[in-house]
Amino acid sequence: MDYKQEKSQLDLRLFRIWMKANKAVFENIRKDIESYSISPENFMVLELLYNKGAHPIQKISETLSIPSGSITYVVNKLEKQGLVERKPNPNDKRAFNVTLTENGEVLFSEMFAQHVTTISENFSFVSNEEKEQLVGLLKKIGIGAQSLQK
Repeated sequence: MDYKQEKSQLDLRLFRIWMKANKAVFENIRKDIESYSISPENFMVLELLYNKGAHPIQKISETLSIPSGSITYVVNKLEKQGLVERKPNPNDKRAFNVTLTENGEVLFSEMFAQHVTTISENFSFVSNEEKEQLVGLLKKIGIGAQSLQK
């Protein structure tokens, strides 16, 4: 087998293993989110507001790559459940920021603690040093792949 074929075989093997590992981790994360009886979209919005604070609906839509019509539906649903509320944007009187309510904050802090535990369990099979190496390698692959898109 020549060098080019050998390299291609290794690239294919790496890709298959990466995809299988990714699928297994994301399946565990999906099950964790479902255990809270909440949709992934609702969870993503709550997590964004919990970690980054109030956001305009348009910014939530852009950040989470959820179409504006869908994000309005998600926010309306969360608002009816008393987990979020719309507050006037102090910088733009025509706009509103979405923020967690006190109930939303309490509920999500409980969910998020378990969510972090689930994520940590999925990465517990490697050392912290290996995690740091993997972070660096995945960043390198991601940046390289983005450069190919130009």
